[in-house]
Amino acid sequence: MDLPDLWQLQYFMAVAEHLHFGRAAAALHISQPPLSRAIRALEERLGVTLFLRNRRRVELTPAGERLLEEARRTFGQLERVVLELRGMASGEHGLLRIGFVSLADYSGVLPGLLKTYKAARPGVRLALREMLSPEQAAAHAAGELDFGLLLPPVSGAEGLEHLVMQRERFVAALPARHRLAAKRGPLAMGELAGESFVMVPREIAPGLYDIVSGLATRAGFSLNVAQEAIQMQTVVSLVSSGLGAAVVPASVANLGRRGVVYRPISDRHPTLELWLAWRQGVAGAAAAEFTDQARQLANA
Repeated sequence: MDLPDLWQLQYFMAVAEHLHFGRAAAALHISQPPLSRAIRALEERLGVTLFLRNRRRVELTPAGERLLEEARRTFGQLERVVLELRGMASGEHGLLRIGFVSLADYSGVLPGLLKTYKAARPGVRLALREMLSPEQAAAHAAGELDFGLLLPPVSGAEGLEHLVMQRERFVAALPARHRLAAKRGPLAMGELAGESFVMVPREIAPGLYDIVSGLATRAGFSLNVAQEAIQMQTVVSLVSSGLGAAVVPASVANLGRRGVVYRPISDRHPTLELWLAWRQGVAGAAAAEFTDQARQLANA
């Protein structure tokens, strides 16, 4: 299909709006003969008559009226796209795709980051997806995410840059009627020997699993994992049902689940890191602003 060029449509629109070749030529800063030739060439290209001409007046034909309608729509869309592209280049507009583990939400990291970023860049759209850490790593590799809040380590993260957003200690989550629930103060991990545990599977969060398992090993026992769940909300729900105890990041207490009490773990142990991760080489003003806001929040 032989489509008209944009400059031809601009010439056509000028004549259609002025209904006078001389005035249209003046508005375009050209002489009248090249304009007349351009309109004739456009009519030949489309195979239709766009204007009825006589010595007194110029009128649009039905075909001309239809083309004018679409030409205005086309140039309006093009103008919006140009403005959007300029906004993307300046970081004022665009889209960021963000994955996050649930821990990033109730620990306050995700809400805090979103609040500060939207205040700085209200025109940037954020597409949020709650995803497990291994899912985020795969999505980054496939180019489906711009940023991810995840728990390290994850397989396939070699091509990711990261920023540590938070480090958390662990607490024991106990059913409200547990024998240790009424005890005041921190618990030693050894006091949980012989308990049934509710755990997140190691393949989902190996860093978390290994910290809890290491605590048990150093306390002289092996974990008796009675139940597994892939989300912390579910882990805590199973604890409240009396199906076992759990050792979880301290921010899990923010869930406020009834029937569960939390006690700090007194044993020395590594903290659990929460990362903001992104692919190496990710560019753009909107993304740069996001990482700047994240660094400020992480250093606060």
